[in-house]
Amino acid sequence: MEEAEPIPVPESTPITVRSSELTIDEQQRVKAMQRLVNAPDRPTYLALQQEIAQQLNMTVRNVQLLMKAWQTEGVAGVVRQGRSDRGERRLDEDWTDYILQTYRTGNRGGRRMSRAQVAVRVAARALEIGDNKPPSRASVYRVLQSEMDQQEVRSRSRSIGWQGETLLLKTREGLEVEVKESNQVWQCDHTRVDLLVVDQVGEVLGRPWLTTIVDTYSRCIIGIHLGMEAPSAVVVCLALRHAILPKQYSSAYELTQLWGTYGIPQYLYTDGGKEFNSKHLEQVANELKIVLCQRRYPAEGGIVERPFGTLNSELFATLPGYTGNSTKRRPKQAEINASLSLLQLEKQIVRYLVDRYNQGIDPRIGDQTRLGRWETDRPAQLPLMSDRELDICLMRRDRRVVYRGGYIQFANLNYRGEHLEGYTGSWVVLRYNPRDITSILIYREDGGKDIFLSRAHATGLETEMLSYAEAQAMSRRLRQAGKTISNQSMFNEVRSRDRDIEEQQRRKTKRSVQSATSKETRPKITPLIATSSTEAVESEVEEVPEIVVPDVRVIDYEAAKQEFELW
Repeated sequence: MEEAEPIPVPESTPITVRSSELTIDEQQRVKAMQRLVNAPDRPTYLALQQEIAQQLNMTVRNVQLLMKAWQTEGVAGVVRQGRSDRGERRLDEDWTDYILQTYRTGNRGGRRMSRAQVAVRVAARALEIGDNKPPSRASVYRVLQSEMDQQEVRSRSRSIGWQGETLLLKTREGLEVEVKESNQVWQCDHTRVDLLVVDQVGEVLGRPWLTTIVDTYSRCIIGIHLGMEAPSAVVVCLALRHAILPKQYSSAYELTQLWGTYGIPQYLYTDGGKEFNSKHLEQVANELKIVLCQRRYPAEGGIVERPFGTLNSELFATLPGYTGNSTKRRPKQAEINASLSLLQLEKQIVRYLVDRYNQGIDPRIGDQTRLGRWETDRPAQLPLMSDRELDICLMRRDRRVVYRGGYIQFANLNYRGEHLEGYTGSWVVLRYNPRDITSILIYREDGGKDIFLSRAHATGLETEMLSYAEAQAMSRRLRQAGKTISNQSMFNEVRSRDRDIEEQQRRKTKRSVQSATSKETRPKITPLIATSSTEAVESEVEEVPEIVVPDVRVIDYEAAKQEFELW
C-alpha cells in the first residue's frame, strides 16, 4: 500500500502532516485553504471565500479567521482540537442555582426572559461579585437545558443598497445618496410597544407607540418619542425635536453614560406612510432645510426597523405587563401585572438606549460602538437651534381664549401665565407636548407668524408630570363620580391618593371602636307596664338602633375661589 502524500503547508511553519492522519472534515478545510491561497487575483479570491463558506457551512468571517490560522500555524491552525472533558458541566452549584433562579423569575407573571438575557445577567452578576471567569453563554445554555437552535448560513451577499463597502440609498424620488458621515441621513419609523402601561391610579391605558430616529451611518438611535397617540406628522415632529436638541436627563434616570447626539440631518429617509406625506411635516422640513425622501421598497427599512426587535427581546419582554407580539398567545396576566406608567417606561427605554444600545457594537460597522462611530465621523460644527425655534416648528398647536386674571383653560385644567392679563378676551395659540401638559407655551398670532408670549403652568401641578392621555382618563373618572373638574381635584387624585386611603382606614377603625364602646355602656331599657282599673296593657318598647353619622366634607366655594384665585 502506497504511503499517503504529505500535505504542503505554508512556508512559515515546518510542520508536515499526512492526509491519512486527518478526518474527512479536516481534509476538506485544508484543501479549501489551499484553493484560497492559490487564487490568481482579488476577485477570484473573494468569490472563493463565498463558495468555501457555503461548502464548509460557516460564515465568511470564519473563513477569513481560518485562513489567518493557516498562514500562521499551518495545518495545526485548521485542525480542531477536542477536549477531554467535553459534555461535562464544570460550573459550581452557586452559579447553576443563580442561572436557574434568574430564568424562572424572569418568566413569571407573563414576562418572558430569553437565554441570552440570562447570560447578560450572569455577566453583570460576575462584575458585581468580582468573578473574573464567569460562565460563558454556551455554559448558560447548557445549564438551562435548552436546545440550541442551529443558525442557518446567512447569505454572504450584501443587503440592498450596499455596493462594496459603501451604502448607497436610492429613493423613490430618483435620488442616490451615498452615506459617508453621521447626521447625513436619519431614518424614522414607529412601532406599537408590546407592553401595557397604566395611568396615575393604576388603571390600564393600553399599549403606547414608540417612534425612533436612527442615524443611518452609525446606527445610533438619535431621538425617540413615546406616547399613546397613533403615528402622525405631529408625533414625527416631536421625535425630530428630541433628536435635534442636546439631551439632558435628571439623576432620576440613573444614567451612567451621556446621550450626546444632536444636530440637524441633511435627509430624512422614511417609508410612504401618510404621516410622512403631510403638509405639516413638509413645512417643518423646509424651515429646517431637511430633504424628505422615501425608500423604494419596504425591505430597505431594516436599519430603522431592526432596533424594534432588539428592544422587544432585550427590554420589553423583561418588564411587567408584557403582552408578546401575538394577540392569540397574549399572557392572561398581562393586564393584572401591568404597573408601569408612561413616564416609568420612558425612563426604562432611555436608560437602555443610553447605557446599552448606543454603547453596543453593530456587526455592520466593525469594532466601534454606535455612539463612538457617530462622534468620530460627524461634522466638526453641528448646527444648533434654540428651543423657541423648534417649539414653533414641532410642538402641537391649539387655540384658546384668555380669561380675566390671565387664566386659560385647556384639557380640563386651569393655566396661569405671566404677562397674559393684558390679553383678556383675546385668542392665543397654545403649543404643548402631549407627554407632559403641566406646562404649555403661549403665542399670539401676528401677520401669519406666532410670537412667543409666555409659559403657562397648570395651577396645583407645577411639580408634577401629566400626559394628555392621563389627563383625559382622570377627567372621565371625575365625571363619572359626579365631581366638578378642577385642578385641585386633579392634584388631590395625583398627590393624596395614599393619604386618603390611610385616612379612610383610620376612620373605619375609629367608628368600629366607638360602636363597640357604645353598646357596652348603653343603659338597659325595661318594658313599661301600664295598668288601670278596667284593663292592663303591656307596652313593648323596642331598642333604638345606633345612628352613625358619616363624615361629610363641607366646602366653602367662595373661600376656595379666593384660595386658588379662581374668580
